Amino acid sequence: MTRRSITVETPTGPLCISEEGDAIVRVTWGRAESEAESPLLTEAARQIEEYFKGGRTDFDLPLRPQGSSFQQAVWDRMRAIPHGDVITYGDIAKAIDGTARAVGSACGANPIPVIIPCHRVVGADGKMTGFSGGEGVETKQALLRLEGALLL
Repeated sequence: MTRRSITVETPTGPLCISEEGDAIVRVTWGRAESEAESPLLTEAARQIEEYFKGGRTDFDLPLRPQGSSFQQAVWDRMRAIPHGDVITYGDIAKAIDGTARAVGSACGANPIPVIIPCHRVVGADGKMTGFSGGEGVETKQALLRLEGALLL
């Protein structure tokens, strides 16, 4: 299956959005090695730009993240976190019968950050913990501030 990618400029740095077939499969901080537009990538770029301008609170895109069944369960739960809210790794662990550490690993393996909002998951007592995208915790905080989340 052919993978196409485009770059979108955002306040947290350039994002590379990739599709395979009829779904978004990856979002990474950085630039696409080669640009190849498609209707889906154009729509994904539009929605991400709206999000960063404060005009979008959720995404309506076909996604196909690759991962284990446990990772898929974590990512599904993250997609249910409302814009501007945060929950803890422990909260997700309780909801899907896992451990906070395993949830943290699944969050770090999220192949579609921002759209699958791993930035909305925080440590116990609301503490900011690691974030694998952009500039790490600073990027996580920037995304949460954009959404109006209360930060400790």
